Amino acid sequence: MTQFHLAQMNIAQGKALMDSAEMSEFVALLDEINQLADEAPGFIWRLQDANGSAVSICAFNDPKVLVNMSVWQDQQSLFNYVYKTAHSKVMSRRKEWFDHMKDAYQVLWWIDAGTIPTVEEAKVRLNSLRENGPTTFAFNFKNTFPQPAAA
Repeated sequence: MTQFHLAQMNIAQGKALMDSAEMSEFVALLDEINQLADEAPGFIWRLQDANGSAVSICAFNDPKVLVNMSVWQDQQSLFNYVYKTAHSKVMSRRKEWFDHMKDAYQVLWWIDAGTIPTVEEAKVRLNSLRENGPTTFAFNFKNTFPQPAAA
């Protein structure tokens, strides 16, 4: 039995607010991409509001900063969803909708199986990655760490 699951958060700085015409094509793709995640092998949970999306969740002071969080059984499940499904086609167009971010914008970390991470916890992990680089506390796809050893 898996003792740990992989949590992830990524953020994006929109070129405009989500209800703008400039972002309408991206917003129109969200239901399809979210459903793809929900049905992906290894998917466990994603941050969402009552409408099934996270675009209305303002986790940062800037309403143009989108937050995406999810939990996966393992690194390979998340990697497959991100890079080997239709999600990658949407991601390849991110420059159309989002500004380039100089700092790290995605963070991964291990959580106890059955727990759900909070946005505040994810922000702490992202700040750690930005300040300290990849560690077992907060890492990225380029520098991953295995699940912690079971106690």
